[in-house]
This record gives sequence, C-alpha cells and structure tokens, in this order.
Amino acid sequence: MVASVAVGSLVWVEDHDEAWLDGEVISVNGDDIKVLCTSGKTVVVKSSNVYPKDAEAPPCGVDDMTKLAYLHEPGVLQNLKSRYDINEIYTYTGNILIAVNPFQRLPHLYDSHMMAQYKGAAFGELSPHPFAVADAAYRLMINEGISQAILVSGESGAGKTESTKLLMRYLAYMGGRLASEGRSVEQKVLESNPVLEAFGNAKTVRNNNSSRFGKFVELQFDERGRISGAAIRTYLLERSRVCQLSDPERNYHCFYMLCAAPPEDIKHLKLGNPRTFHYLNQTNCYELDGIDDAKEYTATRKAMDTVGISSEEQDSIFRVIAAILHLGNIEFTKGKEYDSSMPKDEKSWFHLRTAAELFMCDEKALEDSLCRRVIVTRDETITKELDPEAAVSSRDALAKVVYSRLFDWLVDKINNSIGQDPNSKYLIGVLDIYGFESFKTNSFEQFCINLTNEKLQQHFNQHVFKMEQEEYTREEINWSYIEFIDNQDVLDLIEKKPGGIIALLDEACMFPRSTHDTFAQKLYQTFKNHKRFSKPKLARSDFTICHYAGDVTYQTELFLEKNKDYVIAEHQALLSASKCSFASSLFPVSNEETSKQSKFSSIGSRFKQQLQALLETLSATEPHYIRCVKPNNLLKPHIFENQNVLQQLRCGGVLEAIRISCAGYPTKRPFYEFVDRFGVLAPEALDGSTDEVAVCKKLLEKVGLEGYQIGKTKVFLRAGQMAVLDTKRTEILGKSASIIQRKIRSYMARKSFILFRRSTILIQSVCRGELARHDYETKRREASCLRIQRDLRMYIARKVYKEKRASALSVQTGMRGMAARNELRFRRQTKAAILIQSHCRKFLAHSKYVKLKKATITTQSAWRGRVARKELRSLKMAARETGALQAAKNKLEKQVEELTWRLQLEKRMRTDLEEAKTQENTKLRTAVQELQLQLKEAKDTLVKEREAAKTAAETIPVIQEVPVVDHELTEKLNAENAELKDLVSSLKTKIIETEKKYEETYKLSEERLKQAMEAESMIVKLKTTMHSLEERIADMESENKIQWQSLLTNKGVPPQSPDLASKVEFLYFSRIFSLSYILSNSLYSCVQVLENGNHANESITLNDLLLTPEKGFETPDNKPRRPPIDRQHEDVDALMECVVKDVGFSQGKPVAAFTIYKCLLHWKSFEAERTSVFDRLVQMIGSAIEDQDSNDHMAYWLSNTSTLLFLLQKSMKPAGTAGTASVRKPQPTSLFGRMTMGFRSSPSTVNFGAASAALETVKQVEAKYPALLFNQQLIAYVEKMYGIIRDNLKKELGSLLALCIQAPRTSKGSVLRSGRSFGKESHTNHWQGIIDCLNTLLTTLKENFVPPVLVQKIFTQTFQYVNVQLFNSLLLRRECCTFSNGEYVKSGLAELELWCCQAKDEYAGSAWDELKHIRQAVGFLVIHQKYRISYDEIINDLCPVLSVQQLYRICTLYWDDNYNTRSVSSEVISSMRVLMTEDSNNAVSNSFLLDDNSSIPFSIDELSNSIEVKDFLDVKPAIDLLENPYFHFLHE
Repeated sequence: MVASVAVGSLVWVEDHDEAWLDGEVISVNGDDIKVLCTSGKTVVVKSSNVYPKDAEAPPCGVDDMTKLAYLHEPGVLQNLKSRYDINEIYTYTGNILIAVNPFQRLPHLYDSHMMAQYKGAAFGELSPHPFAVADAAYRLMINEGISQAILVSGESGAGKTESTKLLMRYLAYMGGRLASEGRSVEQKVLESNPVLEAFGNAKTVRNNNSSRFGKFVELQFDERGRISGAAIRTYLLERSRVCQLSDPERNYHCFYMLCAAPPEDIKHLKLGNPRTFHYLNQTNCYELDGIDDAKEYTATRKAMDTVGISSEEQDSIFRVIAAILHLGNIEFTKGKEYDSSMPKDEKSWFHLRTAAELFMCDEKALEDSLCRRVIVTRDETITKELDPEAAVSSRDALAKVVYSRLFDWLVDKINNSIGQDPNSKYLIGVLDIYGFESFKTNSFEQFCINLTNEKLQQHFNQHVFKMEQEEYTREEINWSYIEFIDNQDVLDLIEKKPGGIIALLDEACMFPRSTHDTFAQKLYQTFKNHKRFSKPKLARSDFTICHYAGDVTYQTELFLEKNKDYVIAEHQALLSASKCSFASSLFPVSNEETSKQSKFSSIGSRFKQQLQALLETLSATEPHYIRCVKPNNLLKPHIFENQNVLQQLRCGGVLEAIRISCAGYPTKRPFYEFVDRFGVLAPEALDGSTDEVAVCKKLLEKVGLEGYQIGKTKVFLRAGQMAVLDTKRTEILGKSASIIQRKIRSYMARKSFILFRRSTILIQSVCRGELARHDYETKRREASCLRIQRDLRMYIARKVYKEKRASALSVQTGMRGMAARNELRFRRQTKAAILIQSHCRKFLAHSKYVKLKKATITTQSAWRGRVARKELRSLKMAARETGALQAAKNKLEKQVEELTWRLQLEKRMRTDLEEAKTQENTKLRTAVQELQLQLKEAKDTLVKEREAAKTAAETIPVIQEVPVVDHELTEKLNAENAELKDLVSSLKTKIIETEKKYEETYKLSEERLKQAMEAESMIVKLKTTMHSLEERIADMESENKIQWQSLLTNKGVPPQSPDLASKVEFLYFSRIFSLSYILSNSLYSCVQVLENGNHANESITLNDLLLTPEKGFETPDNKPRRPPIDRQHEDVDALMECVVKDVGFSQGKPVAAFTIYKCLLHWKSFEAERTSVFDRLVQMIGSAIEDQDSNDHMAYWLSNTSTLLFLLQKSMKPAGTAGTASVRKPQPTSLFGRMTMGFRSSPSTVNFGAASAALETVKQVEAKYPALLFNQQLIAYVEKMYGIIRDNLKKELGSLLALCIQAPRTSKGSVLRSGRSFGKESHTNHWQGIIDCLNTLLTTLKENFVPPVLVQKIFTQTFQYVNVQLFNSLLLRRECCTFSNGEYVKSGLAELELWCCQAKDEYAGSAWDELKHIRQAVGFLVIHQKYRISYDEIINDLCPVLSVQQLYRICTLYWDDNYNTRSVSSEVISSMRVLMTEDSNNAVSNSFLLDDNSSIPFSIDELSNSIEVKDFLDVKPAIDLLENPYFHFLHE
C-alpha cells in the first residue's frame, strides 16, 4: 500500500482478470488515483488499493524474493512470472523454495553434473534448486548433528512427486555407499517410488499422476553420513476410488497396467480390455498420452524385484488385483426369498467363479459373504439375506478393504526390504503431502487433506515467525510488539476433543440409525456461533469452514460411510481361510475377533493420531520447505495464470509468510546497498565518512522516517517506508536529471561552435594552399625550360664526337683483320702436314694387328668347336628323354581325342539308330493299317455278296436246286487270306526282333556312355594333377634360385667358381628330372588304365600322383633338408621378435611397418588361401597396445599400424580384377612348356643377377580372404588406437577445463572452501596447462611420425570437446554468463588460437573452427549496449551458429557484474520466445546443450591419400633382420 503517490510513479493495481496490472500514475485527485496500465487500460482506484512497483527490479526477476524492494503480493507474483518466462522454475523466499511446474522435460537441470555443482555449495550461492535444499539439509545434519525434514506441498499436478524424487536422488548421491559396498538401501528407496505410484497414484482432473495418499520417507544416516536405513510412512489412501470414479479421471494405475500385461498373464488371470470392467469403465479415460501401460507394467515388476518382492509375491499381488476387477463385474438381482439377492446372470457367475479362483477360496463361501450377513446373538446365530443394493455395497466394501490391505502390505514389505537402522544417529525426512483442495464437491477425503494442511500451515507459520525472530535477534533489534497470526481456532473446530467435528463424526458412526442429515444438524447446532463455521444457504446437509486459504464447503453425504474402517466378519473369515497364503496373510485372524462381529474403527481419529505423530517428528527436526505451484490448469508449458498461481500461493502459505514478514519489517537492506541506493538523499552525509551505520542514520533522520530499526548489518524498514524513500529519491533524481540536461545542452552548443570554427579555419587553409601551389607551378615551368635547352646542346655535341670515333675504329679493324688472316693460313698448312703423317703410321700398325688377330681367332675357334661338340652330345641325350616325355604327352592327347571322337560317334550312332527305328516302326504301322483296311474291305465285300445271293434266292422261285459254287473265287480268296495272315505274322516277328535289337543297342550305348564319362572324369583328374605338378615345379624353381643366390653371396666363395656352378646345375636338373620321371610314369599308367578299360581305383591313385619327390631326396652334401613350412615358421618368429621392439624410423617412416610389408610381399602371404602370419601379427599388435595410458607407446604403434594399412591398401586388389602394378612376361601354363624353358636356360645363359633384382617398392597383388580379413583388423586397430589417444587427451583436459570455466572473483565469494584464494596468475596457469597438454601430445605425435591427417582429427575432436564443455557450463551456470567471465574466457580462447597458428594447418587443421559456439557466445557477452541490437543482427552477424534456445538462455542468464549494462531488449526476448513455441514439438530443437562426438571422423581413403608411395623409396628395413641369411631379400 502506497503512503504517498506522485504523478509518474509506477504502481500495481488490482484487476479481476489478471489479478494485478502495472501502470503509471497520470493524475492524483485526493484519494483517487488515475493509472495508465501497460495493457493500455486506464483505471481510477483508491490510493489504499495500489502497491508501489520497483522500477529498478531486474527484468528477469531475482532468485530470492527477500531481495525485492517491495515484498508484497503483486511483486511476488511478477517475480515468479518473470522467472517462469525464461524457464527459471525455482525461486527462493528466504530458505523456502518455490517450484513452478514447467510441464516439460528439463533434463539438463537434474543430471549428475548438476548434482556435482551443488555438492557442498553454500545455500544461495548457486541458482535455486531442490538439490540446494537437500544439500543444506544434509550439511546441517552432518555439521550440527540435528535431524532434518523437507516438506514438499502443493496441489495435485504441481510436481510434488517429482520434487520428492529429486530430493531422494540427491540424498542418495550424497549418502550412498561406495560401489564395492553396494547401494541397496538408497536404490530400494528410489525404486520404491514406481511401486507406490503404480498402486497409489491415479489420473485426476488436475493431474495425470496424482498421489492419492500422503508419504513421509525417513532416510536414516550413520555417524559418517552414509544412508544406513529408511522407512516409508503413508497416510489416508483414497479407498473409495477403487469402486467410484468420475469422468474424466482414472482408477489406480495398476489396474490398467495389468490389463496391458503380456498375453500369457492376461490369459492366466482371465482379463481383457479395461472397458469391460465396471470399476474401470465408469469414465471415458482409459489411456494417458505418452504413457505405455505395457512398458509401465514391466518397469513396475522390475522395481518390485529391486525392493525385494519375490516373483511369487508379485504374481499373488496381481492375482488379488485381477480378483478385485472381477469382483466389480458381479451384478446382483433379487433372489427367491424376500429381500434376498443372487448373481444376476451367467456373466456374473463367471466373474464370481473367477474371483473365487483367484482368491483361492470357496465359490459358495464368496457368494454367501456378498449376499448374506451372520448376526451372532447371545442365544443363537441368525443369517440375514441382503437385497441387491446391499449386496453391491458389500461387494464394494470387500474390494476396498482388500485393496487397502494390499497397499499397506506393500508399504510394510518395502520397509522390511529396505531395512530400518535402530542405531541410526540422524534422519532426513521427506514429506510428500497433498496440498489444500477445494472442489465443487468436497467429501471426507478433502476434509482430512485440508486438516493436514491446516496443521502443516501452523507449523509453517511458526517456522517463518521463528526465522523472523532469529533474524531480529541476530541483528539485535526490538521485535517484542510484532503480532503472530495463528489458526489454532480452526484446528480446535476440527479436532478438539470432545466437541470437535471429528469427535461428533465418530459419535454419529457408532449409532446405527445415524445419517448424514442427523450428523449435519448436530454440527449446525454445536457450532452455530463459531466464526470459522457456517451453514450455506439452500443447503440441507452441507457445512463451510473458513480455512487459512479460503472457505471450503463440504458435503456430508458420504462422511459416515468413509469414516468407518472395519472388516465385515464374513469377508474376514472368507479370506482368512483362503488357500492362497498371500491373500490369507492380508487378513490375519485376531484373538479379539472371536465374536464374529464387525468392530468399528474411525478413520478420522486414526488419521488425526498419525498426523499428530507426524508433527511430533517434524517438531523434533529442522524443517525445510518446498512449495510446488501449478502455473495453469491446462497442464501445458509456457502458460502462467495469475489468479491460479495466487490461489496456490495462498494455499501454500507463501502469502501468509509474507503477511507475517510484513507485520514486522518486510524491507531489509544491507548497509552498503542502502547507502548505494539512497545516498543521493543526503550527499553531505557521505563526505569524509567511512561508518556506514552513521551514514544510514543520517539519511533516515534527514528524511524524517520513524519506526525503522538499525541492526548490526542491515536497515529494517516498516511496510510503506521503502516507497517513501523511493518517492523522495525519484524527486532528487528528477532534479538532477534537469541539471544534467542543461549541462548537456550547453556542451552540445559549444561543441557545435567549435566545429564551425574549425571548419572555417580549414577552408582558409585550403585557399591559401591553392594560391601557393599555382605560384610554385609557374616557377617549376621556367626551371624545366632551362633544363631542356642545356640537354639539347649536350646531345648535339656528343653526336659529332661519336661519328669521328666510329671512323677511326673502322680503319683500325681492317688492318688488324688482314694480319690475323695471314697467321691463320700458315697454321692450317702446318696442321694438315701433321695429320697426313699420323694416318700413315696408323695404317702400318693396324695391318700388323689384323694379321695377329686372325691367327688367334683361328686357334680359339678350333678349341671352342671341340668343347661345343662335346656339349652338343650331352644336350642331345637330354633332348631324347625330353622327346620321350613329349611323345607320351602326344600319345595321351591322341588317345583323349580318340576317346572323345568315339564318344561322339557312339552318340551319333545312337541317334541314327533311334531315328531308323522310329521310321521303321512308322512304316510297319502304316503297312499293318493298310492290310487291315484291305481285309476289312474284303470281308465287307464277301458279306455283301452273301446277302445279295440270299436276297436273290428268296425273290426268285426255286424250280430246281442246282448248286452253283465259284470254286476259283473261293480259292483265290482263301489264298489271299492266307497271304495276309503270313504277312501279319512276319511283321509281328520283325517288330519283336527290332525291339530286342533296340534294347541291346541301348544297353551297349549306356555302357559306352558310362565308359566315356569315366574317361572324362579321369581326364579332369589328370589335368588337376598336371596343374599341381606345374605349381610344384614353379616353387622348386624359385627355391633353387634363392639357394643359388645365397650360395653366390656366401663370403669367401668366388661367384665364378666352377664347382659351385656344377653343384647348382646338378641340384636344379636332378629335381626337374625326378619330377619329369614321376609325371611320365603317372601319365603312362593313366593311359594304360584308359586303354585296358579298368577303373581308377585298380591303378595308381591321385594321392600317388601328388606325392612330391622331396621326401627321399637329399642334398649334394648328403644332409636332409628342412621342409619349407618349418622354415617359414622360423622366419615368422624372427620377424615377430624383431618388430615387437621399437626399431625406430627411417626417412620419417616406421621401420617395423615397412619390414613387415616387405616380408609379406616376399612370402606371397597376400595371395595365400590359408596362412597363420596375419593371425600372429594381429596378436602381436593387440598385446603391444595393452598399455593404454602411455601416449608415446600408443603413438608409435598408431604410426606403424596406419603405415602398414596404407601399404596394404595400395598393394592389394580384389581377386579376379584385370591389370597389375608391374607388367611381367607371361609364363607358360603347361608343365612341358615350363620344363622346356628350364632346359633351354643353361647355367651359362641364365642371368641370376636379374632374377634377384629388387622388386618395386609397392606392387599390386591379388588379395585372398586372409589378406582382406587382416586389412579389416588393421582398420579396427587404427580406429581403436586413435580413440585411446583422443580420450586420454580429453581426460587430461577435463580437470583443467573445470577450472577455466569461470573468471576469478575479486569479492568474498572468490574465497574457496579451503580458505585459499587464487589470483589472476593462477587462473591464467590453468589455460597454460591446457596449452602444455596440447604441446606435449603434438610433440609425441611428431616424434612418432603419425600421419598428419590423424593428428588433425585428434586435435579437431579435442577442440570440439573443449567447445562442448565450456559452452554447456556457460548455459548451466548463471555466474558464468557475465561480462567479466566473457572477457576471461575470451583471453583463454586467444591463447588457443595462438597455439593453432603455431601448430600450423598441417597438424591443427580446422580445430579452431570447432570452438565456434563458445567463441560466438563469449563475443556476445562482451558486447556493450546489447539492448540496441536487433534479433536479425544477432542471428545473422553475431551468433549465426547458435540456436534460438541457446540465444534465449544466454540472453536471460546474462548479467553485467562490472558496468551494470542491460541485456537485449524485451522485443528480442519476445521474438525468441515465439520461435521457441513454434519449435516446441521438435525434441531436438528444445535441447540447448551440445553433445560431445566420440565417433571416428576419418575414412581409410583419407588416410591413404595423405601418404605418397614415393616416400618409401629410401626407407631401410630393420637392421637385425638384414644380418639373417633368410632375409637377404630385404636388401633388394
């Protein structure tokens, strides 16, 4: 309320729709004030109904509302709204945390990084957060040894459950055991939430996951601060929800989860769609958006496993839940007797049987317990039938009591599983309790909930008043006259005994004839004069209680029924006798229940006792408060409803706490802030004074205020006094502004005069300069004319002189030339004479030499002819043997051709025979058909003749019988008939003979075809054998060449030794002849097999053909030679033993990789189908890189592996591709061709030096599968070693980056907890530490010659990691988002840029570009006058890389701790908010944090392109292997 209002003052006025509107006073007329609101509306209000507005309040609000200049209702509301608009959902009011539900996920606020930030931080040092409250409670418990309690309250949907989860997560984080000790207790506490939510939470009108019970979690700690035990206490589960629902609410979550269980569970429990169950289909809401009940079912069972509920118990729990659903589907109709009942139809009987089966009880007993009551009197037992309505009530009562007992069992089971520590020293309790509720219809549950909130509000008021008292005492001011507002009268109205509402309700429940009407009349009569109790108009049984949060009207219709808590005796007996041990354990038999009667128990009284025990626990602890607020009823983000929030602040007691504060001294300002703000009221008090207390007193005395208090560190002002001071300050500032304007105008006028005067002087100087330049030009022209004349005269004189000099030189030249020609002529004549003499002498000497040479050649030719004839004889003998082999081959080929020709001939004969047979059969069939036709015609003719004769005989009268017989015709016919019969029989005989002949021919052709197939298979086998023998001969040739080379290079043996040549010749030709002999014998045997027609298994086998002739072969020295496989194994062992050591580098390339490549190439390992060399290499590399902590060691092997991979990539080509790296002369493919080449190359003509010439540096070969697999394994090792080096560097930089995020503080806050404060130099050392790490790694990579492309990628990803860490910290911590911190980080980034320049692009690459996010963010922080920058300039020029969410976060968190400059304008903030709302559906766009990329950023092609083949021309192999005689090929 404003004491004095002046025109131009900013005030708050009350509004019916928006609660409060801010505006400016435009006129004052007595008590009437005319205000122009910012919304454009103009209102006239009384001065007593307006509140002052702080014009200097930050636009983004303050994190602690006790810092507000005006602590009143509109100020609190505006501060919460301002912070909610920038997604700052937490705000302090002293030590009370207000949490506004954002209705969206903000995962960055709750990760382990945030918990680490708040660990050990002083309360209020960081942004408001539940972690800060939990940390303060934990620190107080450890430091002062006092148990703590955290009370979380708010209405349904405000986020109480989520806040409770966060608190327990942080307390488990702080007090959890080590990994080796296990984290069972805290894990079970956290995992108990899903279990309790599944069975105790439901969807209501205001919340999709509303807790329908109160929960108090006690976390017990030992003396070391570790969690040693826990306990969960629950209050007032809403049992009526099991049977009664209102649209659009849902029943408890567990029912819907069970209906979405796996099919086998559904079938076992006989469940179905939730719409088919009465307890679930009373509403139209069956599913929740974004919730999968099937997944929730699985998660709930997993949580049950964690808290120690066995699978058998879980099955029993869900059996009971299913039985409750089946109970609800049992409908009743009238029975045969009066007022009796029975199940309505077959469907009801089915659900009755199913419920009995699930409860594992008798079906008849279940029916009797629902439809009948047993009344036990002193004399007899009476069975009473229940009508259908009473039976439904009995059914619902059973369902409610079973569910209530099940929930209590779950809580007890969780407590037993978690385990309580009886020896615990401290505890921290977290209370998740329902908030104040006021609906259109308020029943017994709302009555108990509001009673709880009244009790807690009293506790809260006492705490707030206690805090005020402690502060006043601490500041040593007088506070004895401050009044405390209490709500004890409301508590007495409800729970006073006797005479309270609960006592009257218990009394009414004990009388059977009592109804809600009689109970209501009793209330009206008892409390008719109570100021907190009233009877609504037009209501017969309702009553209204005036709570601290407002009036609530209760309907008493169900008060009596819901207050009764007893188990019907029949239900108790039924379930106690259940065969299901779990169901029977829910209803244990009590010794007191021998009378079979239902014993009454009051829920209200029991709840009151629980509440009293809870308050006693809270009173023994140090309380902390979290008030949860729901900003809107739509449950959507970015909507802030002022009226709704104000109502919740009232219900949560926040406004009550403000009212208590306002009753004393609501405005508290430290001396330095007070002097800084109001020093302008008395400047003379500041002159020469260093005592802030004295200055404050002088200021207040000059203003004339009364009632204020001066404490030890603060000034305490009464309500309204801050507004008086601000009004006077505004007046003084207005006058000062006028003086400043006057001075500024004077300054501007003088500045304009000076500018005009300066311009005049400039014009004059320009004119004088122009005149001087004109005079200078005239003088310059005169001087030029004189110079031209002088130069012309000089030119003419010089020309005459040159002409005379040229004439003299011509005469002298002619004379000297004539003398020189004479001398030349004489010299030529002398030289010719000498030449003639020399030719004559040469001719005489040459003639003598020719004669001598001719005689010598004649002698040599005779001798050489003799030697040649001798050699010719030996060659002819070898040729004869070769001719024999050639003849055998030719004979074999001819036989193969003959067999092929025979096979084709047989096929043709068979085809011709079949065609002839077909033609002959066709002719025979045609002939038979013709004969049959002739026979048929003859028979027809005979029949016709007989009929004609018969007819003639009948028509002509018989005079005399004269036999007339044509014997010739008869005989002729008989003869023809006999011929036809003979012809038919002969045809049949021919057909039979033809068929026999065809069968014989078919069998013969089959046999010959079979022989031809066998011959063809034999030919294939022979060809295979020939190829294998050719390969063996090629291997022998190469091996002989190697041996020849080794023998030639032995020390002490001359290369032209005839003994050595003869040995090599003998070795070479003996092995060739042995193979040739075996091959010729094999071929001859195969030919004999084919000629004799025997099978292959009767002659030599293929295995005999493939046997090598080396088994029994000995060298000329009579020493057995080692097999090649053993030799190769020894060579591989020698290679491994050499390269596993650090053999260094040659010409900037790794020696080990080059040596391995040369060996693999020489051994032809790339072309081998099977080899173990690659496996040995992979094992060697894997064992070598086990030490992952040494970057030097890893860099050495990364260099070797990447180089070897490059060589393999350049050498290998897939099998079957055309073209090779080096063109080689085509080799003969046949065995005889290769043998002939061997015979033709005699030792005297073979150039062994050419055979041992060096191979090209990189040669392409056809890669087989082992080589391709080795290539892939090398790629995997290169990527692995790259990742290890990169991650090691990130690990080193991580700790340094945490120290480089925030600039050093110069205030008291810069002092660390250890008592040490670091100056600018120490913080600069952190950046230098980063530079040292980068330099160390760069030096290591250079020394090991790692390919530059890999070095670039390592530093690029490292700088990306630096960018992510710095940028995310900037967005998460408000203290980092300041002007001074921006300058500090910018200076560190400048050092990184300098490092990139020094490292050059070859190694740094694009690393500097990866810091673009932090560079642009820091650049934005250090810009002055941000409020003048438009949104387009920000996104296009200043920060084009940053997203809207990131810019919004930076703009809202920014504050200038040096120059107090403003952030961007409100228009820019509004534009960003609109864009964020449009992108709200995009999950990616909502995330403003950056992710670190740990992928492999390079391809093998990039690595291959970065290395040149020519770089390996001068690389030397390993020195150790060069001394080994079996590695002499490395010299090539």
